[in-house]
Amino acid sequence: MSNKFKVGIIGCGGISHSHLHGYRALSDRVEITACCDIDEEKAKEYAKRNGIARAYGSCEEMLANEKLDLCSVTTWNSAHVSCAVAALEAGCHVLCEKPLSLNADEALRMQSAARKAGKLLMPGFVRRHGNDAAAAIDLIEKGYLGEIYFAKATYLRRNGFPGGWFGDKSRSGGGPLIDLGVHIIDLTRYIMGNPKPVSVYGATFDKLGARENIRTDGWVSETKTDRPIFDVEDLAVAMIRFDNGALLSVETSFNLNLKHGANDIELFGTKAGLTLSPFELHGELNNRLADIALAGDNDFHFERDFDREMKNFVDAADGKASPLATAEDGVQLMRILDAVYRSAETGETVFL
Repeated sequence: MSNKFKVGIIGCGGISHSHLHGYRALSDRVEITACCDIDEEKAKEYAKRNGIARAYGSCEEMLANEKLDLCSVTTWNSAHVSCAVAALEAGCHVLCEKPLSLNADEALRMQSAARKAGKLLMPGFVRRHGNDAAAAIDLIEKGYLGEIYFAKATYLRRNGFPGGWFGDKSRSGGGPLIDLGVHIIDLTRYIMGNPKPVSVYGATFDKLGARENIRTDGWVSETKTDRPIFDVEDLAVAMIRFDNGALLSVETSFNLNLKHGANDIELFGTKAGLTLSPFELHGELNNRLADIALAGDNDFHFERDFDREMKNFVDAADGKASPLATAEDGVQLMRILDAVYRSAETGETVFL
């Protein structure tokens, strides 16, 4: 009799493959026994291709017919709350891809379901598992940066709208802020010690739209639409103030007229500053300005760190580790995103 965790995959789109890879690296501890997708034929093909025993056309059907221990929710954003709550109520620990939900109210519902079920709900904040995050936290805890009072987080694409459901607000909840900004806002907050947000000022723009006339060789969504949908922002900017007095500036875009894209976090302290890409300290040495590049691998690697995230989830479910991301982290992030969108609508600062 196997003592392995039995795993179900909810949603068989692009990001599910990263979860699948991470579980397979733990094949001595977990067994992927079922998958589901609202496109049942897609689920069946996914199961066949990946050696999964059974496939279903809904999570409700899968949860009713399978005795699962763990579930990954890798659907589009609007389905996160219903799928995660159903899995929690069925007795599963849940790893839900980012963002946790469409808004803070849904996130609180998910958190409540996890507490009631006595199960783990872990948001998919994969950037927390990178070497850059660990190295930055180590430097900060040892006092190399001093007091961090300002940070900048940018995730800007010149031509990077993925298409499919990512432009459909009813399914995505928003544009680059909720898709890309979620990564950099959470990572910055995590590195800074998870300060609580107290006020937010934000602005959003839709000036370039989907930019479908521009050819791209970049990543595109697997989801196809009969007609192009783009009713989300193409640029979002925000200023977030935390309870410790620190300020975070955020810029994120799908499409923007700039020369080069950017994906970086910068932290500014009283003793030194730090950039994550490249990973460098900026400060003083012997009464001179100095830039210090640390030796070793201090980067984020997509596949490796997804594997780490999956291991952390399994370890946490098994009582062998604490999750690097908690349901409360997911709730706080959604409160921030809600406040940015609300501020963008009203033109006023939102106090949390």
